Amino acid sequence: MTTTLQDCRALDAQDPLRALRDLFLLPEGTIYLDGNSLGVMPRSAPARVADVVTREWGVDLIQSWNKNGWFAMPGTVGDKIARLIGAAPGTVVATDSTSINLFKVLSAALNLSTADHPQRKRIVSERSNFPTDLYIAEALCKERGFELVLVEPDEIASALTPEVAVLMLTHVNYRTGAMHDMPAMTAAAHAAGALMLWDLAHSAGAVPVDLSGAGADYAVGCGYKYLNGGPGAPAFVWVNPRHTDRFWQPLAGWWGHATPFAFTPDYQPAPGITRYQCGTQPMISLAALDCGVDTLLAAEALGGMAALRTKSLALTDLFISLVDERCQGHGIGLATPLDHAQRGSQVCLTRDEGAYAIVQALIARGVVGDFRAGDSGQHKDILRFGFTPLYIGFEDVWHSVEHLKQVLESGEWRRDEFNQKHAVT
Repeated sequence: MTTTLQDCRALDAQDPLRALRDLFLLPEGTIYLDGNSLGVMPRSAPARVADVVTREWGVDLIQSWNKNGWFAMPGTVGDKIARLIGAAPGTVVATDSTSINLFKVLSAALNLSTADHPQRKRIVSERSNFPTDLYIAEALCKERGFELVLVEPDEIASALTPEVAVLMLTHVNYRTGAMHDMPAMTAAAHAAGALMLWDLAHSAGAVPVDLSGAGADYAVGCGYKYLNGGPGAPAFVWVNPRHTDRFWQPLAGWWGHATPFAFTPDYQPAPGITRYQCGTQPMISLAALDCGVDTLLAAEALGGMAALRTKSLALTDLFISLVDERCQGHGIGLATPLDHAQRGSQVCLTRDEGAYAIVQALIARGVVGDFRAGDSGQHKDILRFGFTPLYIGFEDVWHSVEHLKQVLESGEWRRDEFNQKHAVT
């Protein structure tokens, strides 16, 4: 049965989450399907950031570390993020970047594994994991004498041999939107005697996550994607409390000291997750991230992450169905799993020719997605579309597919301006 524009408008009218769209400043005429790369600006962010700059910095100056809660902000925002990822209060800090946080926790995990199982000298990860994760792991392996083993998803179980110290995975794959079964994968790692480290960059704020319930060991995540914290927003880090105090993290800066304002020459790590901080925190960026996380918490009264997940799946189901109905015969493939249990909050299409140019043609029409290059082998070029249920509606989905259909039928993607590669794709 064909879905019509009127059907999509009816779905929007019945959507219990539709009022959340008003929390964001969406550009007129834009259908924004790239919140998986950079979230939309919260309506509250400009005034909040301006207040930090003009009043807290401009008037209160250095008093703001105490008077306006600057010193506590990494933990304050971290506690809010904890509500979205199944973590206890006091176990998450918002700080640094995802790459830096990954270096901290992977280093700590290797220390822990070496202390308990010195014969284990391997890190296992997915070959199509986000490159920064693999680069950090590669650097640590070279430094520590470990081996990085990269496998396809269906090879992970067989790769969990007695030599493995850490299994490091991204919960939702950045290229395909495929989602791992967190409890099952964590249990498999533990059964093999390995530690489990999760990257939540494409799942925090997008899909329900329960780190504590899964019994994971370490996790990091991004603040500027589904958490809507703004470009370069601080990331976050979580460590299972059973591990937190066993080892220092390698970037032993003064903000991770037990008493930073005692100014002692020796390092004494703070108890708990606070030790995973390093240097002075970026207060303007943290304020923007705080606004972004609040947009997710605003959904709690409407069913929280479970309600957002229900809408996300409905949006992505609709997009997949409409592309299948309306774009047949144009060489479009689907890289994202159809199974709900294996799908994040994005849909990734493939095409052997012109994937990049098609995305650029869509952007020129106001439908903003992005492109991720393949490897001329097993992994194809990707047209990537993120569906953030906080501000994307069903009518948006219908119009986005209509634009895709027109771009394909008209061949406008062949125009020279759409085939000129930009630095950021």
